[in-house]
Amino acid sequence: MSERKVLNKYYPPDFDPSKIPRSKVARNKTFIIRLMAPCNMRCTTCGEYIYKGRKFNARKEDVDDMSYIGLRIYRFYIKCTACLSEISFRTDPENTDYVLEAGATRNFEALAKAEKIEEAKQRAYDEELQNNPMKLLEERTEASKNEMARVEALEELQELNKREVKIDYEQMLNKYDTLRETEAQKQEQQDEAEIQALFGRNGGEPVKRLLDESDDEENEERAPATTSKVMKTEKATDWLSTQPAEKTRKQAWEKSIGSLTGPKKGGLGVLVKKKQPKVEQPEPPKSAAPAGPSAGLSLLGSYSDSEEDSS
Repeated sequence: MSERKVLNKYYPPDFDPSKIPRSKVARNKTFIIRLMAPCNMRCTTCGEYIYKGRKFNARKEDVDDMSYIGLRIYRFYIKCTACLSEISFRTDPENTDYVLEAGATRNFEALAKAEKIEEAKQRAYDEELQNNPMKLLEERTEASKNEMARVEALEELQELNKREVKIDYEQMLNKYDTLRETEAQKQEQQDEAEIQALFGRNGGEPVKRLLDESDDEENEERAPATTSKVMKTEKATDWLSTQPAEKTRKQAWEKSIGSLTGPKKGGLGVLVKKKQPKVEQPEPPKSAAPAGPSAGLSLLGSYSDSEEDSS
C-alpha cells in the first residue's frame, strides 16, 4: 500500500520527459478551489457584509503581468451571498496580505491601520538616521546614557534587597541540628566499627586473645590485693546479659553480735578459745653402731670369693 502523501517520487533510468504528452488545456485556465474570505468586506452592489473566515467556492487564476521578487501572484473570484455579484481580490506577498480589486470594499480595521502607520513612521526614522549622521550620534549618546541609568537603578535595587534581607534563625538552627546529627551518626558508626574489629567474629568463629604467662604475672603484680574477680566474656554484648551475684542476706542476730565463725575477726569466736588436739611426736630412731675394720674385711673376702666362682 502506497503512502497518501508522497514527497519523493521514483524516476527510472530510461525516463525521458520529452515523451510526456502535452495537454491541450490553456496555460492560465481557471479552476475552482475552496477558500475563506481573507478580511471583512461589504458588497458594493447590495451592501451585504461578508465577515472574515466565511467559506466560498472561488475561481483561481494566475496574474501574468504581476510578480514580486519571483513570487507568483494569484487572483480569486467569489460571489456575494445576497446578490450573487462577483467580487475579485488578489494576493499581496509584499505586505503578506490581500488586496480587494472589484465588487467590494474593505471594512475599517483599526489594528491594521495602526500597524501601517507605525511601519511608515519607522521607515521614515530609519531614512533620517541614514541621511543625518549627527542625528545618529545623538541617538547613540542617548542610548548609552539610558543604559548607564538602568545599571545604576539596578545596583540600587540590589543594595536595598541586601539591606532588607532577614535572617531566618529557625532555618539556621535546623541546619546546625542536622549537622550535629550527622556527626553523631558518623561517630557511632566509627565506634561500632572499632568494636567489631576488636570483638567481632572472624569467619564465623569468635576471636579470642591468648595471654602469655608473663602477661598474667605482670597483671597479678599490678592488680591490688583487694580487687574482685571479673567474669570473662567472649563478646562485648555479654556484659549486658550477665547479672551480679546475689548477696546473702544477713540475719538479725548476725548484724548485732556477728557470726560465730567467719573470715572476719571479732564476735564470739574471739572470746572462746578452741581446744587444740595433742599431736604425738614420733620418737627418733636409734643410731646404729659404727662399723669397724672387721666388717670391711669380711665384705672384701666375700667379693673375692664371688669372682673365683664365676671364673
